[in-house]
Amino acid sequence: MNETNSPPNTPQARLTIVGGGLAGSEAAWQAARAGVAVTLVEMRPTRPTEAHHTDHLAELVCSNSLRSDDPLFNAVGLLHEEMRRAGSLVLSSADAHKVPAGGALAVDRDGFSQAVTQALEAHPLVRIERRELDALPAPDGGLAIIATGPLTSAPLAQAIQLATGEDSLAFFDAIAPIVTKDSIDFDKAWFQSRYDKGDGRDYINCAMSEAQYEAFIDALIDGEKTTFKEWEGTPYFDGCLPIEVMAERGRDTLAFGPMKPVGLRDPNNPEHRSHAVVQLRQDNALGTLYNMVGFQTKLKHGEQIRIFRTIPGLENAEFARLGGIHRNTFLNSPRLLDGQLRLKALPHLRFAGQITGCEGYVESASVGLMAGRLAAAEILGLEFAPPPSTTAMGALLAHITGGADAETFQPMNITFGLLPPLEPWSTKPGGKPRVPKGRERKVAYAHRALTDQAGWLKAPSPWSEEDSPRADWPLPEPQPREKTPRQPK
Repeated sequence: MNETNSPPNTPQARLTIVGGGLAGSEAAWQAARAGVAVTLVEMRPTRPTEAHHTDHLAELVCSNSLRSDDPLFNAVGLLHEEMRRAGSLVLSSADAHKVPAGGALAVDRDGFSQAVTQALEAHPLVRIERRELDALPAPDGGLAIIATGPLTSAPLAQAIQLATGEDSLAFFDAIAPIVTKDSIDFDKAWFQSRYDKGDGRDYINCAMSEAQYEAFIDALIDGEKTTFKEWEGTPYFDGCLPIEVMAERGRDTLAFGPMKPVGLRDPNNPEHRSHAVVQLRQDNALGTLYNMVGFQTKLKHGEQIRIFRTIPGLENAEFARLGGIHRNTFLNSPRLLDGQLRLKALPHLRFAGQITGCEGYVESASVGLMAGRLAAAEILGLEFAPPPSTTAMGALLAHITGGADAETFQPMNITFGLLPPLEPWSTKPGGKPRVPKGRERKVAYAHRALTDQAGWLKAPSPWSEEDSPRADWPLPEPQPREKTPRQPK
């Protein structure tokens, strides 16, 4: 629905959502599904940002990957499954526009964001307004969700800072370059997934000898970088470090990080073990664009072209997009938000997404899902509890709204470590109870989470079982563990 065809204005049942990223879009979808009229305010394209390139809702800017899709052995994969079972718009759109990426869920950026945008534009209870807000919504306007993400505009950030009485913390978020596939030299590069996961050919790999790697590290350290004088001293989030920052932390950091060669064998040089490998992951459904995995950077554009073309196979690389860097802001949520994501000082306001201090696309969207449901239930006058803390969504919510230490709070991805410990149990009748370990422990976490989530989804609420058709799906079973092939010496 567009701005001119808005639903009747009923303030008592209207929710304002500020920010059309993944969190805001998911929040709008969840609230509208409950029968609440939503006004979604997005400043693009009226006010562009440093990182976005389109005016689509839910545009992905740092990577096209939503990370692991394994619900049993990876916490973010479990979060995927919980969101699917809760009728997530973000996950259904991602599933419809996925591209090969081994065990990860990667998407065609444009197809994904267009699907989210079209779904919200078509919903009769959603009105999308393209304008910038320079102040927080007032209490007399009803409930609101602020989901402006890491690129909150300066006027609104100042309003948030004034309302919270806290300095907004900030860090840099870096963007990786994208290379055209037809400019890659496949006499040197090859297709392979690490340990041959997925279809075994989901990544393009470029191997380096030790001498090539050492020269590359020198170039990264010496290369001219973009500087931000007023932002100097701002800490980076370890999950999205610029590649040159990793190089400065130790010459072997990259070889044991995003450029690790394990699980890969160069068919062009099968007798020798690579010292390091650069991986590129498919970035669009056509397979014409590949992004450089882990290559977020603040190198100047000319330096990126010069240095990255020293990578074997990328000597003639054409860059569809070069790397960049932008500022990210987040609240001290454990101090400022209650257990339902409301701002304690102004309880008509909820916050969702990365601005709450969750990190990652999936985590951001999941907090949007919870914020949308919690706000809708409050508008409708219904009692509605957040998901149990034994679920991935509930554990993330509990962490950012009080589980983390407010004095040292930093953005957090979902991990199994955020879930409550498992109770000892016995695998055999009459056996001694014990807490499972290793892979068995992860499976136990996942089964407990999905079982407890099923109860949450079935509780009386505006979201019927028809809206969450996967709530009763059988729990996935673990697959046999893959053997790790030995690397030739």
